[in-house]
Amino acid sequence: MQADDGRLLRFSGHAYFRQRLVLATFAKRAVRIDKIRPDDEEPGIRDFEAGFLRLLEKVTNGSTVEINYTGTSVYYSPGVISGGPVTHDCGVSRAIGYYFEWIVLLAPFAKQEMSLTLRGITTGMGDLGADTLRTVMLPTLAMFMPLDSVSMLASAMELRIVKRGAPPQGGGEIFFRAPLVAQLRPLNFVEAGRIRKIRGIASAVRVSPQMSNRMIDAARSVLNRYIPDLYLFSDVYRGDESGKSPGFAMSLVASSTTDALHSAEATSSPGVTPEDIGLQAARQLLNEIQAGGCVDRSQQPMALVLMALGPEDVAKVRLSALTPQAIQCLRDIRDALGVVFKIRSIPESDEHVLSCVGIGFRGYKRAN
Repeated sequence: MQADDGRLLRFSGHAYFRQRLVLATFAKRAVRIDKIRPDDEEPGIRDFEAGFLRLLEKVTNGSTVEINYTGTSVYYSPGVISGGPVTHDCGVSRAIGYYFEWIVLLAPFAKQEMSLTLRGITTGMGDLGADTLRTVMLPTLAMFMPLDSVSMLASAMELRIVKRGAPPQGGGEIFFRAPLVAQLRPLNFVEAGRIRKIRGIASAVRVSPQMSNRMIDAARSVLNRYIPDLYLFSDVYRGDESGKSPGFAMSLVASSTTDALHSAEATSSPGVTPEDIGLQAARQLLNEIQAGGCVDRSQQPMALVLMALGPEDVAKVRLSALTPQAIQCLRDIRDALGVVFKIRSIPESDEHVLSCVGIGFRGYKRAN
């Protein structure tokens, strides 16, 4: 799992498939991923991985993808990040979050402003839901945007849930647009602050609107003891905007005095009551808050990649105990971009301060 002497990156296994393809795109280096489920009854890449490759081809120009006969080996040669209007059907094997999480990193560096429409399951299937993408991932990305574009961000960077779609049949749709940047700014985020407010959305589609109220009441029974500034909203979709399957979910976000974010979400499944979902989301959020750090655990890999892409200046961030995804991301960043992070543990806690010097990756937008 390291770069060859030449320019070709080599990895093995199906894990971390998306981050390796995206890092290869930033590094402008071809990548070969071998031994993709060679011992499975159905070896090779799955339909959602092939779907991610197709989406990657849509947002770039001049990319080459080669998949061997058994699907156990993929060769990808990246092209130019072209952006523009892109529409993609994500299917129902994975939620929209699977596709959005890593494609979003390419958007600020595209040749023209990316307008991305993704259709499929908006919440569920073990991937980040659309509400968490909007309330946690976009603010995390905004932290790296140049200060001169912050005033534009409210109008220029948006994620709109057009239709909600619950598993198994989906039918949801989101629309995303991001501003173009010439270069990111270095992050210096080491003060976690104290939690000052909690916001949440309880969504329900093709079920009784009472389901969202039951989730809210259950979550309140836990969170009211923790903080007074608590607002939980009910979001019920009807008709064509409610997708093809019944379902309900809850997404919670806690904000600190320094704008550190912590999130949690829970999604309905057969035999699970709305009260169970509300309690699960609330307890999960408290666990995330207890873990600490300035960046939500689900966003650790994204923050690390953006730090590595930043200007040739020192970037610092305080993180909770590193997730397995973040640890592997550090290794892949080293192999693809040549950036090595310094990790300093904070005494008497599981938190760490990570710092690095970026490669100064530049987008196509001209600096003022």
